[in-house]
Amino acid sequence: MDNELFDTNRYQEVEQKVAAYLNSRQDYLSVTTVKSTRAVGDAIQDLIAGNFKDILGDFCAEYFGEFGRKGLADLAFRDFKGFYYAVDVKNHRLDTEFNMPNLTSVKRLAAFYKDPQKYFVLLLVSYKIIEDQAVVEKVRFVPIEFLGWDCLTLGALGEGQIQIKKTSNLTLHPGYSRKTWMIELCDKLLKFYPKEISKIQRRIKEFEAIKTYWESQIEDQT
Repeated sequence: MDNELFDTNRYQEVEQKVAAYLNSRQDYLSVTTVKSTRAVGDAIQDLIAGNFKDILGDFCAEYFGEFGRKGLADLAFRDFKGFYYAVDVKNHRLDTEFNMPNLTSVKRLAAFYKDPQKYFVLLLVSYKIIEDQAVVEKVRFVPIEFLGWDCLTLGALGEGQIQIKKTSNLTLHPGYSRKTWMIELCDKLLKFYPKEISKIQRRIKEFEAIKTYWESQIEDQT
C-alpha cells in the first residue's frame, strides 16, 4: 500500500506549514526563556504538539499529543489508511556547535518496524535567535530510513542508540527502501557490538589491575 505522506512530496508541505506556523507565533518566548537553548526547545516542542493536528489537517484521522519522557515519540498520529506515525521532535539552534541528539534505541526501532504500517519520523526544527524571538530557518519531517548513514552514528547507551552526528549536516535520501536501511543498520550493529565487547574486556583488565594494587596495600591502622 502506497503511503500518501512519504511516497509523495506531501511531507515537504508539512515541513513548510510547521515553519510558517512557528514563525507566525512569536508570543511563546520570554526574555528569560530565550536565553536557555533547552527552554526554547521545550517551548517549540510544546507548541508543535499542541497544534500539529491542525497543521496536518484532513490527513490526520487520529492524533496523540502526550507521551512520557521515555516514550518512542513526542507525538503521534494515524492517517485514514491506517498508517501510524511516531514523531520525535528535535530542535537545532543554528549558532551552537555540539549537536548529537539520540533518536531511538536500536532494539525499540527493530520491534516497531516489523509493522510495515508504522513510521518513526524525525521532525527537526532549525532556528536562530534574533533579539527575543526564535526564527525558524528550516524544518525536516522525514522517516528515519530517509537519513543517510553518513550523518548517523551508534551510541553505547543501553543496547545501542541511533544518534545524529551533527544536526546541521543531514544527508537525506527520499524514498529510500526501509528493508535496505534496516539491513544496513544490522550490518553496522554487527561491527559495533564486537568493538564494545573489546572495550569492556579492556576495562575489566584495568580494574583487575586496580583491585590488585589495592589488595597489596597495607591497611592504615592509625
